[in-house]
Formats: sequence, C-alpha cells, structure tokens
Amino acid sequence: MSDRLYTVLLYSDDPEVRDRMRLAVGTRPASDLRVEFVEAAEYQECVRLVDDYEIDLMLLDGEASPGGGLGIARQIKDDRDDAPPTCVVIARAADRWLAAYARVDATLVHPLDPVTTGKTVAGLLRQRADGAITAA
Repeated sequence: MSDRLYTVLLYSDDPEVRDRMRLAVGTRPASDLRVEFVEAAEYQECVRLVDDYEIDLMLLDGEASPGGGLGIARQIKDDRDDAPPTCVVIARAADRWLAAYARVDATLVHPLDPVTTGKTVAGLLRQRADGAITAA
C-alpha cells in the first residue's frame, strides 16, 4: 500500500477550512499512506472532480454554503455506483444523524483534531484499498 498515492478531495467554500482540513490530514495520515489533495470551492466543481479524476476519499465541509457537504455526499452516493468513501466535517456531534441519512462513511467534528482526523482518513483509505468500502 505504501507506494500508492491516494487522492483526497477537499470541499469547502471557505479556503481557510480547506487549509485546516489539509493540515489535519497531512500528506501522510499514517506511515504507510501517502495522499495528495484536490480542492473544490463550489458544488459543481466538486462533482466535476469526482467525475473526471480517481478520487479515493472525499472530505467535505458540512457547513459549506450554499451547497453543504452532507447534500453533496448524498447526491454523489445517489448518482454514482462507484462513489468514493466520504467523510463530512460537521459543526455539532448531534448532526451525525444527518450524516447517516446522507450515507457518509465517517464524520469529524470542527475543530479538527489532527490525530483523530489522520486515523479516520487512514482507516477509510485502507478500507477502500481492501475493498471493504465500495459502491453506495
């Protein structure tokens, strides 16, 4: 697994939130995983990147506006048989029920903790590599 470079899509309308996401994940969320990032600031851009590139994980801002990460997650899961695993960053832990409705694979809560974020991202990427996370 160590020589494969995984692509993580960061989505938020706020560039500072995308920066915090990138910093919390890092380029090596685990010693055996390397990641690169692509970014989207708008809903259509996010969908285009998923359509045009091999995205291994979507890390979406649930508080983005006007298109929130939960809505994007649900839409992509509904529209694609090969939707990548999805992690949504939410503002309140109580919103996990919305994430379950959106069929996300994991949630994180603002502010992002780098240790928790790295473990979550690494776990999703490993499950994807092992085939445990497949089509929605």
